[in-house]
Amino acid sequence: MENDFSAAHAWQITSAEHMECGHMACPGCGASLSMRHTLKILGAQTVVVMPACCWAIIAGGQPTTALSVPLLHTPFAVAAAAASGVRRALTAQGKKDVQVLCWAGDGGTFDIGLQGISGAAERHEDMIYICYDNEAYMNTGIQQSSATPHGAWTTTTPGGKEFQYAKKDILAIIKAHNPSYLASATIAYPEDFYAKLNRAKAASGFRFIHLLAACPSGWKIDSQDALKVTRMAVDSGVFPLLEMDDKGRLQQTCKPENPISVKTYLQAQGRFKLMPENEIAAWQQEIS
Repeated sequence: MENDFSAAHAWQITSAEHMECGHMACPGCGASLSMRHTLKILGAQTVVVMPACCWAIIAGGQPTTALSVPLLHTPFAVAAAAASGVRRALTAQGKKDVQVLCWAGDGGTFDIGLQGISGAAERHEDMIYICYDNEAYMNTGIQQSSATPHGAWTTTTPGGKEFQYAKKDILAIIKAHNPSYLASATIAYPEDFYAKLNRAKAASGFRFIHLLAACPSGWKIDSQDALKVTRMAVDSGVFPLLEMDDKGRLQQTCKPENPISVKTYLQAQGRFKLMPENEIAAWQQEIS
């Protein structure tokens, strides 16, 4: 189910902005750019529910916020549960046209918030849950999460050590709950990103998007290279762009025009500089 990005199906970017100047994002932050464009698709009729994460800082300290839409901050573990309550309160008020967006990092999704996500998905709560995955607990000092790929340096996984755990397959976990919409995406492939957000917006029930978002400081890359390196994750096959079809199968939606090796992707980042050659070869073999 490959997306058609021909001129006849050109996507349009609205000039409306729901993310304002004065936010606290680092230069090159993939999560901030992703939020800006997500809100361009979802529009002003959106309530954002957000647990502790980088974005809780990016938005600005209360009572200020960089978002022009309502924003509810929650404790780390309860974002999906809080979003369930927001959705039901809006429905009780007859506001069925308002989108509830749960926006969380990989720590609050893969790890600390997983039980709440499972409950919301099992109940088919009407929300869009987006996990912006920068592959570690970046906000608290670059510690390993279960989204951290094997061989990556973090402050709790020193480089050059034998890695024992693979990155958790979050799409498989959510897929087991029979969501109404499921996909992976990245702003580095904007056509695919926009198409998937539009389909998620048009659907109802529990919708989940796994969004890769570069963190220049955590990935040890130059801020100007954030989108380029994120695109390399797709081009190498490390982060395939997928979408669940109407038969419950995950299908690739955007095949790279110029595929690259896993080694090329890894060598673009300082966090992998001590990864042994045999592990790189094994990773390439797994993808191939």
